[in-house]
Amino acid sequence: MNGSSLSRLFSKFASAISELSGRPATFALAVGLVAVWAISGPFFNYSETWQLVINTSTTIITFLMVFVLQNSQNRDGRALQAKIDELILTSAAQNKFVGIEKLDEEEIRQVSETLAEKAEALEDVADRAGALNEVAKRGGGAKENAEAG
Repeated sequence: MNGSSLSRLFSKFASAISELSGRPATFALAVGLVAVWAISGPFFNYSETWQLVINTSTTIITFLMVFVLQNSQNRDGRALQAKIDELILTSAAQNKFVGIEKLDEEEIRQVSETLAEKAEALEDVADRAGALNEVAKRGGGAKENAEAG
């Protein structure tokens, strides 16, 4: 089995586990298992072994789920980024934003601040345009009233 097919197999496995772990029935099953463990405490005199069972089980499951869910999340993030890049490339948007996720933290912060400044400037322009439209409407209405009178 080569690396590509192993990677594909793990991706399918990770997707399936991620899908299953996010279902309400899986949560209910986990709560049920914890309840069974808690109820069984008196039968085992709350022994160290009894406690070790839940501690070990939850640690192992958590440890493995981190890798599975991270794989699934990374793939989803890359797919989403590819879709966004395609939208940028096929629209009137600036192509300089393609691949922006590969910049370091400071560069992304600078781009974000620049975009925020541009958005603020556009908002000011839109506010002024709206105000001018209101003045024009009122002025037109006053003119019509003067002609009617």
